[in-house]
Amino acid sequence: MKEPYIYSVTNHVATFSVNDEPYNLMPVDYIDRLEQQLPEVLADDSIRAIVFTAEGLANFSAGMNLRQIPEGIKRAGSPEAFFDQRHRVLDMIEHGGKPSIATFFGFCLGAGLELPLACHFRIAASEGAKIGLPEMDLGSVPAWGGSARLPRVVGRQHALDMILRARKIDGEEALRIGLVTELVPITELKARAQALGEELAAQPRLAVQGVLETIVGFESKTLAESLEDEKQAVKNTLGTPDSQEGMMAFMEKRKPVFNRG
Repeated sequence: MKEPYIYSVTNHVATFSVNDEPYNLMPVDYIDRLEQQLPEVLADDSIRAIVFTAEGLANFSAGMNLRQIPEGIKRAGSPEAFFDQRHRVLDMIEHGGKPSIATFFGFCLGAGLELPLACHFRIAASEGAKIGLPEMDLGSVPAWGGSARLPRVVGRQHALDMILRARKIDGEEALRIGLVTELVPITELKARAQALGEELAAQPRLAVQGVLETIVGFESKTLAESLEDEKQAVKNTLGTPDSQEGMMAFMEKRKPVFNRG
């Protein structure tokens, strides 16, 4: 039986790669396995960044395997439990305290956009990407948090335009509206995601975690709550080996080397 994704760790960066070429549909087992493995990854201090990508260069993911929905509902016990599981997994990605990166290439539709929306960085191929939430064409609505997260990323008007018209946008438009942070030639996309993961993994771990806790979900926080999160993050980093290394490197005019303790 084919594995739903290929998992690997390189230079403190964990990679989950959807394994169903060419369309890389996400089967029921994909979320089941992520729910089991993500807590282990998030608890492992040696892993400091996560990349979500897919096998091949044809498509990141054309979405959930719709034929498996009845099987998924049967496993979960109810439609509500089935979709709640997806929300739990994406919430782990977004709020797990480790920076996550998603790659956009080829079809990035439905769940193939909704999972990346839970990530902190998104990089798109400069050619060939088709990004969207086409559920309206199926007489339905996004089911993995797309209509909740997309407006928080790109704003209300762009989200309404994409969802209600079932529009598929390319990488250039995704960059223009703030859905992705950069465009990269498709042949360099996965290497760039790994390089960004390694850059983030080299940052002081507790400081990264503190910034994520302060910024992620800020839309639902008051300013006072965000300031309290920031204050706690400062307290958590005071006197740590990384903060001492940062100060010493600054005085010695060299690049700091974090996460050695």
